[in-house]
Amino acid sequence: MKQLPKGSKKLLHAWAFYDWANSVYSLVISSAIFPIFYGALTIIKDSEGNKVSDTVNFLGFELNNDTLISYVTASAFLVVSFLSPFLSGIADYVGNKKNFLKFFCYLGAVSCIGLFWFNLEFLWFGLLCYFLALIGFWSSLVFYNSYLPDIAYPEQQDKASAKGFSLGYIGSVILLILCLLMILKHDWFGFEDEGLPTRLSFVLTGIWWIGFSQYTYYYLPAGNKKAKLTMGVLFNGFRELKGIWNSLKRDKSLKRYLIAFFVYSMAVQTIMLIATYFGIEELQWGDQDPTTGLIVSILLIQLVAVAGATLTSRLAIRYGDIKILILINLFWIAICGYAYFITTPVQFYAAAASVGLVMGGIQSLSRSTYSKMLPKNAVDTASYFSFYDVSEKIGIVIGMSLYGYVAQETGSVRNAILFLVIFFIAGVILLMRVPKRSVKA
Repeated sequence: MKQLPKGSKKLLHAWAFYDWANSVYSLVISSAIFPIFYGALTIIKDSEGNKVSDTVNFLGFELNNDTLISYVTASAFLVVSFLSPFLSGIADYVGNKKNFLKFFCYLGAVSCIGLFWFNLEFLWFGLLCYFLALIGFWSSLVFYNSYLPDIAYPEQQDKASAKGFSLGYIGSVILLILCLLMILKHDWFGFEDEGLPTRLSFVLTGIWWIGFSQYTYYYLPAGNKKAKLTMGVLFNGFRELKGIWNSLKRDKSLKRYLIAFFVYSMAVQTIMLIATYFGIEELQWGDQDPTTGLIVSILLIQLVAVAGATLTSRLAIRYGDIKILILINLFWIAICGYAYFITTPVQFYAAAASVGLVMGGIQSLSRSTYSKMLPKNAVDTASYFSFYDVSEKIGIVIGMSLYGYVAQETGSVRNAILFLVIFFIAGVILLMRVPKRSVKA
């Protein structure tokens, strides 16, 4: 097939469509069905539904179920943080970014399918699948994000990035609704075993991810360069990282923006990860089923995020990327202040809708702003985006650690939520220090 030219609508759509393919992992595995499945499997309850034990035996160690999954998650993010710069440097040099994107896509998708066999008897296998699925998802994003400056001109990147996030939110919600129908109305589908539809949801996630990504692969270019993979190339990624680090030190605009992103992203990612736990621990659900309520809030966030990403891209075109990022950070500060006082499900839904609005906007605009700030004629875009990716992952580790520390020391997760305001305030100040000429509409 003849390669589509840079800026082609079909090429931009094909690139954005990978969000449709892979975002089902974020919703089904990270946020909704797998966490509920994991909790049901690892928590022992009495006949009246009261919790008796949440301790599991893993490789001879007795661990709290939440502690265990947290350790596995943190370990996977550490691996991703190491792999991202190493592999992205290689990919840029040998010119086969698409092959790397495919590899991690298939690794993540097959691992999702492997969760079908998740059980306590072979807990190590289930956690290994969870571990590899996380690595596959986040590692593939390095190469996916790095394509943006290759296939879109600066004036197209905000819109293309927002379209990707929007497609991801819509696609993931469609699959989640299908999975929930299978689970809640399993008799409609002829399932006698109530647990089977939940496990099939993991299989559908993997199939969806692999299947729809083929459209993206068909149109994306292979890469920028063509060189043989030698021993020297294997270590080229580290040399490129050193060179990019030096260029970041010389590029005041890009360096200041990356620092600002690191700080406010730390708080954003932490809130997204702990929102469900906050809802379980702090709200007065009354007669309402908290599981149903939390799934409703997750769906609400996803749907509102579509409007948020689109609205943000339009505002950025009119008023400028940095100004809108500052405005979104101020909105996050208001959300944290509001969350400190909420106690009812209705209030939680209002907070969820607000989070969805700014979550879609800040993720989309942060990515496209960084893309437009890269040096002109940069060909090692994957290495640049590995810095972006690693910053986000290290921020997750730091943010979650600080959140847990404050919650433990003060005895309240509400105080921990309020503590995150500091990072949004710092983000606003740092964004104000980014030179205005650094980003072009």
